Amino acid sequence: MTEGNFTDYAKIYVKSGRGGAGSTHLRREKYVPKGGPDGGDGGRGGHVILRGNRNFWTLWHLKFNKHFKAEAGQPGGRNRRHGRAGKDVIIEVPLGTVVKDADTGELLGEITRDSEELIVARGGKGGLGNWHFKSAVRQTPRYAQPGLPGEERNLILELKVLADVGLVGFPNAGKSTLLSKLTAAKPKIADYPFTTLKPNLGIVPYRDFKSFVMADIPGIIEGAAEGKGIGHRFLRHIERNAVLLFTIPADAPDIMEQYRILLNELEKYNPQLLDKARVLAITKSDLLDGELKEEIRNELEQAGLNIPYVFVSSFTGEGLEKLKDLLWQKLHEAPE
Repeated sequence: MTEGNFTDYAKIYVKSGRGGAGSTHLRREKYVPKGGPDGGDGGRGGHVILRGNRNFWTLWHLKFNKHFKAEAGQPGGRNRRHGRAGKDVIIEVPLGTVVKDADTGELLGEITRDSEELIVARGGKGGLGNWHFKSAVRQTPRYAQPGLPGEERNLILELKVLADVGLVGFPNAGKSTLLSKLTAAKPKIADYPFTTLKPNLGIVPYRDFKSFVMADIPGIIEGAAEGKGIGHRFLRHIERNAVLLFTIPADAPDIMEQYRILLNELEKYNPQLLDKARVLAITKSDLLDGELKEEIRNELEQAGLNIPYVFVSSFTGEGLEKLKDLLWQKLHEAPE
């Protein structure tokens, strides 16, 4: 999947079907000239339903098809025949999709499991046929209920990428390169900020045929929680990750200060993100010799860094296996 066709936001219009009208039929047969009311009930209108599909990774299919309308229920018939229900409209979405009412901002639900369904517009109830209204006083009612109208609403669909590990760092911190070395993903890599504009997913192979999913998320800048840079467009993806892998290059002016800025942006956006397991990868470590690494270790220890860290180099492969071991360990320590 290329970066260009990844869509994590869509606004759509949905309308459920109107319920079918109840019947006002009166039974008239050759030997039953006054059989009384026998009008059946109308069928319910069709629902509009969102269904999770684990084979979908993007909301791209909703970029141009934005209007969905379910079928109306059929009217009731003679001999108390119930009208057929309108056909439901099923909209398949990737796992991790959050659904909101575009007009009120109300959270309607989240799709997190395969085949999970969420009714976003409920079909109108069918009307009762005239036989329901028969009584000793009113033996031949000539009226029935009309069907109730369906619901219509504008929806916002936001995709929060479902990945085990999320890469967090400033632009040009080496996140995409690291992802390409650990997985078979082919993210766009270039020497300028915000090369990555959309999340990239990759599967990291591990020992004994095990694996976990890693997501490269667009780089954070200071003020991202207030919407600067790409802002909230990427921060919501981090909410789904079990482990956050902070990536800071070895040639950064102050590794601890950059870590604090990243942590501060996450806390301002959602304080619960600080409850997630964290690991620090010091990238581009091929630029360092043993003495410089020891100096950085001392600085991090004196600054009170309280998370595990590892020196890695996507160029030489240094530390990559150790990093995978550390991430696997953290994934199984983290609460589900």
